[in-house]
Amino acid sequence: MAAGKLWHIRELIIRRILNMDKYIYDENNGLWYELQGDYYIPCLTIPEEEQLPIGVWGQRHLRYIRKYHKGLYNSLLLSGKLNGYLADLNEQAEDMFFRLVEQLAEKDAITEALKAENQMLWVQRMNAVRETAMEIVNHDLIYA
Repeated sequence: MAAGKLWHIRELIIRRILNMDKYIYDENNGLWYELQGDYYIPCLTIPEEEQLPIGVWGQRHLRYIRKYHKGLYNSLLLSGKLNGYLADLNEQAEDMFFRLVEQLAEKDAITEALKAENQMLWVQRMNAVRETAMEIVNHDLIYA
């Protein structure tokens, strides 16, 4: 009887080997597996996320975290939150930049009257204000 049972188990194993399913589901961990050659590889996918537009600030931060904060980058990418994170950061950076330009221009008395009187001086001073605001945003948000 033991020999008959072994023969039956052997027969089941051979059938399984010769007729391997393309996909199997493991109830223990809830994963699907796909047959690749002689091995079953887990079917893993990155969750879909809404594709929001990412501006220049978000792209700069993306380059920064991809190069210097690989753990954060991989965590956001694999959780499907990278695009939303970058879009939010881009929006914050734009708001901060425009607010700073406005405040710095007001502080330095750069007005429309100055623009009407001396355009070159106005452009020069506004460029300096924009550069200062850009440095602050880069320091506080993008490369922080």
